[in-house]
Amino acid sequence: MRQQTIKKDVKCFGVGLHSGKKVSLHMRPADEDTGLVFVHKGPDGSRKLYPTPHSVKSTELATTIGNGDVSIATVEHLLAAVAGLGIDNLYIDVQGNELPIMDGSAASFVFLLRTAGLRRQRKPRRILGLSRPLVYKNGQRWIKAEPYSGLKIKYTIDYSHPLVGNQSYQFEHNPQHFVRSLAKARTFGFLKDVEKLQSMGLALGGTLNNAVVLDEYGVINPDGLRYSDELVRHKTLDFMGDISLMGAALWGSFEVHCSGHAFNNSFLRFLDENRDDYLHWVDFDCLDQKVPAFEPQGAFQPQPAWA
Repeated sequence: MRQQTIKKDVKCFGVGLHSGKKVSLHMRPADEDTGLVFVHKGPDGSRKLYPTPHSVKSTELATTIGNGDVSIATVEHLLAAVAGLGIDNLYIDVQGNELPIMDGSAASFVFLLRTAGLRRQRKPRRILGLSRPLVYKNGQRWIKAEPYSGLKIKYTIDYSHPLVGNQSYQFEHNPQHFVRSLAKARTFGFLKDVEKLQSMGLALGGTLNNAVVLDEYGVINPDGLRYSDELVRHKTLDFMGDISLMGAALWGSFEVHCSGHAFNNSFLRFLDENRDDYLHWVDFDCLDQKVPAFEPQGAFQPQPAWA
């Protein structure tokens, strides 16, 4: 199992979901062991941002990474596409402070990356695996993680909405399954929250072309849903993008209940800060031990409905 990058440069343009501003994206091949490197291009020059759990500066409405006064928002859909296709090394140049939302899913990024083509490299992949089980929880939000030779996610959402309610979706990663079953799931929000956010100068780029929007009774998008359970699939997609911030592919079986960007990042920070206890570089020998649930300390702020 060897590392991968893309064969050639690929570019796109669009608007940021939350800023509503025009942004551009340019992805370039990277050498072995480079990892994923975001390059923020602004009036003062270029700044490199390395995605890690502690590089996340905000989880309000999206995952935002930053370094000092430079930040790039809404990185999770692209990171999910990169992880879904098994890409290890990539330069991601961004002109603006947010990635383009495209159609609200990872599908456009998958198309761009496949258009560029994938190139296998000589060195083996660097994969982090769980050494032992862990339950990370706060109230009704929890993530149960166990050692597993691969990536498996069971995600559950629970919204008091007649179309949504309690839904679960189970995903076991391989690139074909990702492209077919997960990449096309779009971000979503509730109309009452969208109107409030836009009145506050947020979610300014959100339209029915790049998000699923629900009123009190159902979906207001003329074409409806792409999957009957598109919302929980998108949350699974978000989780896959968020855990890509570990700096290497993360293997394990994850059962996720009512999480969001903030709780995902809190979980990743705990793993990162306790690597010696919970993580190892994969050699396909995983331990099977039981540990008690871990309750994170301090107040936890709930996620907005816009996902």
